[in-house]
Amino acid sequence: MSSLLHLHLFLLMLLVTQISAQHTAQTYIIRVDTSSKPSVFPTHYHWYTAEFTQPTTILHVYETVFHGFSALLTPFQAASVLKHPSILAAFQDRRRHLHTTRSPQFLGLRNQQGLWSESDYGSDVIIGVFDTGIWPERRSFSDLNLGPCPNAGEGHEAASGFGGIVGGINETIEFKSPRDADGHGTHTASTAAGRYAFRASMEGYASGIAKGVAPKARLAVYKVCWKNAGCFDSDILAAFDAAVNDRVDVISISIGGGEGISSPYYLDPIAIGAYGAVSRGIFVSSSAGNDGPNGMSVTNLAPWLTTVGAGTIDRNFPADVILNNGRKFSGVSLYAGEPLNGKMYPLVYPGKSGVLSASLCMENSLDPNLVRGKIVICDRGSSPRVAKGLVVKKAGGVGMILANGVSNGEGLVGDAHLIPACAVGSDEGDQIKSYLASNPAASATINFRGTVVGIKPAPVVASFSARGPNGLNPEILKPDLIAPGVNILAAWTEAVGPTGLDADTRKTEFNILSGTSMACPHVSGAAALLKSAHPDWSPAAIRSAMMTTASLTDNSFNPMLDESSKKLATPYDFGAGHLNLDLAMDPGLVYDLTNNDYVSFLCAIEYGPKTIQVITRSAVNCPMRKPLPENLNYPSIAALFPSGSTGVSSKTFFRMVTNVGETNAVYRVKIEPPKGVNVSVKPGKLVFSEIVRRLGYYVTVTIDSKHLVLDDSGAVFGSLSWVDGKHVVRSPIVVTQIDPL
Repeated sequence: MSSLLHLHLFLLMLLVTQISAQHTAQTYIIRVDTSSKPSVFPTHYHWYTAEFTQPTTILHVYETVFHGFSALLTPFQAASVLKHPSILAAFQDRRRHLHTTRSPQFLGLRNQQGLWSESDYGSDVIIGVFDTGIWPERRSFSDLNLGPCPNAGEGHEAASGFGGIVGGINETIEFKSPRDADGHGTHTASTAAGRYAFRASMEGYASGIAKGVAPKARLAVYKVCWKNAGCFDSDILAAFDAAVNDRVDVISISIGGGEGISSPYYLDPIAIGAYGAVSRGIFVSSSAGNDGPNGMSVTNLAPWLTTVGAGTIDRNFPADVILNNGRKFSGVSLYAGEPLNGKMYPLVYPGKSGVLSASLCMENSLDPNLVRGKIVICDRGSSPRVAKGLVVKKAGGVGMILANGVSNGEGLVGDAHLIPACAVGSDEGDQIKSYLASNPAASATINFRGTVVGIKPAPVVASFSARGPNGLNPEILKPDLIAPGVNILAAWTEAVGPTGLDADTRKTEFNILSGTSMACPHVSGAAALLKSAHPDWSPAAIRSAMMTTASLTDNSFNPMLDESSKKLATPYDFGAGHLNLDLAMDPGLVYDLTNNDYVSFLCAIEYGPKTIQVITRSAVNCPMRKPLPENLNYPSIAALFPSGSTGVSSKTFFRMVTNVGETNAVYRVKIEPPKGVNVSVKPGKLVFSEIVRRLGYYVTVTIDSKHLVLDDSGAVFGSLSWVDGKHVVRSPIVVTQIDPL
């Protein structure tokens, strides 16, 4: 009898849970065929609220880059709405994540000459930044001596919604306005377009003049991310709608899905919104993600997006761990408090107990009796790096050595720690732990060496920077390129301290951050300069100029390295290379793309007309003869061959280049074939004139499976370049084998 009663109770609880789930409202984004609107309704809003949902549940109405609305609906209501013949798609709102000074010079920008001079520092261009908002009073955002704002739309706060957060926001820690309570948005905005700010530093680190890539460009800031809540698709889509109506020229979005997960383009509001912007001539720069060095971790994969990975710059903030036996281990730190002054303290590694949370120095995991008065070794991962130091401090520790795991390798980023702390690479961490294991009475100190410039080699591909291949369509190489994204100094909010922790009461005008979030606005600012210097260039032409002129070598004139492995980096790591604006201003040739080219690509990957309409807004018809996705006129070439194939196989690609340099120019091809691969180009010479500005060519890639040896990433790499004596227009070539579908 008792067991039967338990069964009944269990079934009753299950039924209640199911009913509750059916009645729990969530945010859904609804794509509507607006041509179906009955004429009786004066606006789409009236139609949506009369036919699909109640006025109180509507969060956003989309009318520019996307046609439809977002609303709070139960799963049952969403399923019911989807049955309506005018509804093309419905998808649940998703939470996304932020992909969290010497860098302008490091890009090849020089005062009073080159691209800064040619573009007047971007003074007639508007950059739209989708992020956590802005702290407008910072010196980096001064409008002193700037002329009138370029022709823009009406200002509004419509894109500062928080529709994705059911129940609203916590106004004790967040502003219900575009003001920045987090700091990330202030940092990215000033990286793209910060004015000159003298005597800038983060508590003495990186002191000098802080400036953005396009110091005179104007900013339109759209708050789509909220402190402790993330960024929601419904708000991001509303920001795209608003930014296009505001007539911005460039959009910078340092946001992604995280964990290397990418949705199909028709279910990805960043891809959908970006298409609407790019189709109207707006350049969209996006961060590649921070899940490197894992392969296939790159996000923001749509071919109309410019996807940016991160590299280091030639500035670092070294610190040393010195053991009592005199051995010294190099690391980094932005600690600015009272130094240890060489005093030795006992070492302890909580992880030797085998308790994972203790090895990671998670909240409440440390025994004060074990760590009091000692320097604690903490493993990186699972919690913010700076939060681990706070845990050590609460437990009575005097310092921290933050040790990378194997997944992070030797990649290091500086942090403004609240206690004396130093981050070290995986190898150094293992050696320190090994010394402690054999010498239980070991002691150590940490020496902080401030700011060091002229670091070589630089750039190297940041360990955290997300890597290719493209997980959706490997025919398109992603990331497109890399830009400075490690230890970047830029403006900061007044609302929180440099670590962002509640316990951090420090105030700083500038902060130093790392991430592809920091790399993305470098490319956004670069696009603003190029748009200003070349107003007639399309977003694809601007991206092409950056990619075909990108650098492959570091400041030691050697091929770029991968920070995590210390081996040579590849196009899966850096795309076309590292942004070099000195050359991008005059690329010679560009690979241009139109809206029709992107539609052909969507047809090629077998999206149907209704699915494509979700992205393009207007109805399309795919050609009878299916195009090939690899023939999208992209500035890189990825040749995919079926794995398991034997003998000789060939693939031929078509590309079209537009001359944007001297009118009468002759280019000859230079081929660096991938190892074990034959590459031929026809014709081998391109002759341009006043009449002939665009020319096409064919690339044939041939492999012999018996002699093809792929590297650890499953590919081999080469390039083709068009050379006229002044310009080198370079495209990477990737050859790989994939399992047939």
